Amino acid sequence: MTLTRDEGWQLLLEWTPGDALRKHARAVEVVMRAAALRYGAGAAEVERFGLAGMLHDADYERWPAEHPARIVAWLRERGEAELAHAISAHYTRWGVPYESTLDKALLACDELTGFVGACARVRPDGLATLEAASVLKKLKDKGFAAKVERHEVTTGAELLGVELATHVDFVIGALRPFAAELGLGGRVG
Repeated sequence: MTLTRDEGWQLLLEWTPGDALRKHARAVEVVMRAAALRYGAGAAEVERFGLAGMLHDADYERWPAEHPARIVAWLRERGEAELAHAISAHYTRWGVPYESTLDKALLACDELTGFVGACARVRPDGLATLEAASVLKKLKDKGFAAKVERHEVTTGAELLGVELATHVDFVIGALRPFAAELGLGGRVG
């Protein structure tokens, strides 16, 4: 891997002017770094997993109709075929096969990370006391965070071979230490 985190972050800042999508990118990066260890990829893969999480939506804000083609092409030009493939597969309806743990983890972590964030934002104490049962209950409410694709959440967990409740617990736990940075620490005062 030749792409560094700093280079990836600079691209994200250049291509993604909005704070909300930058925070989502950072949140998925955090979860994906933890996923490298949790789902058997190992310590050597933490950076790669983090980069996939950080860059998966890098082109979405400026070029939504082309998403994810721009970031995939950018990565391929730099010899980052594995990252490009994982990002091209992070939505099941695109029909890209899931060939690696990286591919499966990005699908499993992306939408769920956003959904967990939405759950935390409506709680007075944010992520501090959020539990999987609350998230699973909110997943059944199609009106809550309606843009989150529930099918992507369940399919990702299935591909990783993990129970959804267990994966939700994992995502909450991965995000909790970063709650303040991500704006998920709850309401102040």
